[in-house]
Amino acid sequence: MNFDYFYIEQSEDYSFYRIPKRLFTEEMFEDLSVEAKVLYGLLLDRISLSRENGWIDENKRVYVFFKIETLKNGLRCGNTKACKLFNELESFGLIERKFRGQGKPSIIYVKDFSRFPNWELKLSQNENSKIPKVRIQDFPKRESNNTKNNETKINDTNPILSADKDVEDREIYRQILFDQMEIEKLYERHPLERETIDTVIDLMLDTICTKRKYIRIAGDDKPSQVVKSQFCKLNSMHMEYILECLRDNPADIKNIKQYMLATIYNAPITINSYYQQKVNHDMYQGII
Repeated sequence: MNFDYFYIEQSEDYSFYRIPKRLFTEEMFEDLSVEAKVLYGLLLDRISLSRENGWIDENKRVYVFFKIETLKNGLRCGNTKACKLFNELESFGLIERKFRGQGKPSIIYVKDFSRFPNWELKLSQNENSKIPKVRIQDFPKRESNNTKNNETKINDTNPILSADKDVEDREIYRQILFDQMEIEKLYERHPLERETIDTVIDLMLDTICTKRKYIRIAGDDKPSQVVKSQFCKLNSMHMEYILECLRDNPADIKNIKQYMLATIYNAPITINSYYQQKVNHDMYQGII
């Protein structure tokens, strides 16, 4: 295949993952595989996403989500190799994982070694840095390294994980919304409205993961980051309120999607006044 040369106007066309140079120059990391160093760079890339979404623990430490499936697709490797790379980073002290079980993605803390001087890195080297044989809890099943099964679409600007990253981010947000809004409990309480709940979640995910800078809400163009932040604050009470609003919506709504977006966005603002009005109405009618 004959690729073209770089010219001045194309020199900034690519997006890049950053891998710290010290991973290649420090004696401490000479036994760390190149693939593990690449994985560290991919995890560093997720830090900015974590900051945007407030994925910070009670000690103000930033954590990331990164499914092993994403790594398998990006590096065209099997489950065993991908697990080995995560274990390798952990054995070198470059990441720390917290397994949550129940199919939830593990929380990963990416360790920052940049503030340690060279001599301190050498002193902190772990003599027992053999790679453990334990596989990642999230994906314990062994799989063969079949490149046909691991194919993924890669766009022109991101040579690794670019197309898969959007899917991965969407699934991470889906899990966050399911946990935060207690969707499984809502399914049990509203079995006949399961489809409506799924529709609301899908609309929220479409909005959260959009690439547009502005989103139209009730006739106003609002910055997408503002809308995204508002959506990520919703809990199960807000979803109950949203379902009630959808049940009571007038039949002549011309744009149901815009109505739903406005209802979701305004839920934290209008929920209290909505229920207070219902209480006042019932009191006036002598019901309570």
